[in-house]
Amino acid sequence: MFALPTPRPRFHGATLTALSAALFITGCASPTTPSKPPHTSPPTQSQAMGNQPAEPAPQTLAVPEPAQPSTATLAANPDANGYAHRDDAKRLAQELAVAWQLDPAWTWSAISKARFKESAAKLMMPAPAGTAKNWALYRSRFVEPIRVKAGVTFWRANEALLRKAQDQYGVPASIIAGVLGVETIYGRQMGNFRVLDVLTTLSLDFPKGRSDRSAFFKAELGQFLKLSQEQGLAPENTLGSYAGAIGLPQFMPSSIRRFAVDFDGDGRIDLSNSQADAIGSVANYLAVHGWQREWPAYYGVTPPKDMTNLGKLLAPDILPTFSAQDMSALGAQLSDAGTNHPGKLALVEVQNGRNNPSYVAGTDNFYAITRYNQSSYYAMAVVQLGDAVSQESSKQNATP
Repeated sequence: MFALPTPRPRFHGATLTALSAALFITGCASPTTPSKPPHTSPPTQSQAMGNQPAEPAPQTLAVPEPAQPSTATLAANPDANGYAHRDDAKRLAQELAVAWQLDPAWTWSAISKARFKESAAKLMMPAPAGTAKNWALYRSRFVEPIRVKAGVTFWRANEALLRKAQDQYGVPASIIAGVLGVETIYGRQMGNFRVLDVLTTLSLDFPKGRSDRSAFFKAELGQFLKLSQEQGLAPENTLGSYAGAIGLPQFMPSSIRRFAVDFDGDGRIDLSNSQADAIGSVANYLAVHGWQREWPAYYGVTPPKDMTNLGKLLAPDILPTFSAQDMSALGAQLSDAGTNHPGKLALVEVQNGRNNPSYVAGTDNFYAITRYNQSSYYAMAVVQLGDAVSQESSKQNATP
């Protein structure tokens, strides 16, 4: 069974999700400022945070746009930002109860306890238009001494579990460590928002000014309530990120129900308190999304100088489309290992502000990481942080 976390003080979530990736890339947010998302798929675990809802897909709810309480109203009545008085919240509860086979009274009891979280809505907003992406800056915020040191400590404490997951799922220990480091600094920053509040807010009051993802969050709210009901837990007690992601790996509720595993064998899945379950769940997630054992995430590559050929290679974006021979024929120069890669590759470009872009040849494994968070910057940070942690751990073990 899955044990949702009990409330306790936590750092504000620093998850890197597709929704927040742009803020980090452009330097508009610090590593401790939530951005990703980042696991259905929070809309791939990526798109909100990332995957498609499994079970009954709740209907898209058409509800009138509610008027928000004024600041003066909230000051006079602190409960004015609650959803108990809102007709659209009652309709939402009714529809979710039907869609997810929940007890209607229990469902309304839960949603009536939710409160509008303006901060969560604001954090959903995209980076200012026209701001240049910057991989070097992005990398510096994730592959840095604090995370590497925390990663080494985590690696030493869990090396046997990391190796076990690597053997069982084929996902390298370094990649698992990289994901957990980028997502929450190995559990240090799992979020202090009530998941019930943010999922209800983003279902009924998704901010204007960006692509509307309210349908996704309604589905996640249904998944979350279903998960809570299955385990007999109070939904209002679960904490997570501003987008509703939970635990060390920042899984969205639908991803917990579909991909989380009981890796420590204690009969329950607890992504907030069991490092073993977090390790196994990340490995299972990536394996299900196409990770290929023994392949790297990417190879070194020099892009073609011909702009037409460069455009052809970049057109599919991060989706592996070309064989090594195809890439060579279009003028891309792969590393020696890359020229012998048996699968498809993608020419991945990341911007460096005003400097020249950087390129790698991404494999199916690179693409699998982007199913966790739909960002090439995120995938590269995961790989490079994991490599740094693995190398530093090996170096320290080798020191007499």
